[in-house]
Amino acid sequence: MLELDCHLTKDGHVIVSHDENLLRQTGHDVTISSLNLEELPSYKETLEVNFKTGHYSTGTDRNFALLEDVFRKFPHTAVNIEVKEDNSALIEKMSDLPKKYNREGISVWASEESTIMASCCKMNSSMPYMFTVKQGLLLLLLYYTGLLPFVPLGESFLQFYLPHIFNRAYIPDSWILRNSLVIYLLERLTLRKGMFKHLKDRGIQAWFHGGPE
Repeated sequence: MLELDCHLTKDGHVIVSHDENLLRQTGHDVTISSLNLEELPSYKETLEVNFKTGHYSTGTDRNFALLEDVFRKFPHTAVNIEVKEDNSALIEKMSDLPKKYNREGISVWASEESTIMASCCKMNSSMPYMFTVKQGLLLLLLYYTGLLPFVPLGESFLQFYLPHIFNRAYIPDSWILRNSLVIYLLERLTLRKGMFKHLKDRGIQAWFHGGPE
């Protein structure tokens, strides 16, 4: 599966980019939403790889990809599309493209925010969707209270970072995640075989995110 973050250009193109502001990726302090497609700057010649601190990627093609181009190039590959802003125009475009390429079943809504996820599911309820942060916390609560088997779940996927990559392959910005005790407790609390087996038995896939974006 491909995991993508998307943003909308000023002239309405859905661009694959982790950041909306392009300073880190291009060296230009501009936003995708303020530029037309042809005005987007190129990626830097070398760019540090997220989740592998100190390692850099290079390439000859330094142009930003369109989500539509990804769908054309990988027609049978599942794609997790993360929406980071409650932008109805962006969500509508991201809903229309899987319909156009007949891939709603293998295109997955993803967002950390429950309000954004609600907008995505309202726009296109045919696409499967992931747990948000709020629903993930509720999942843990239900598991530890023993109520999980009795509560219906609409989500199809759970995506979670592997805590043990923190401060090894990846140095997080948040100071609290740089504390080894916090990471140890987080791992003990969340990586529960019983919970993941229960999700699998209900047809819900769990993905552990520990590699480059």
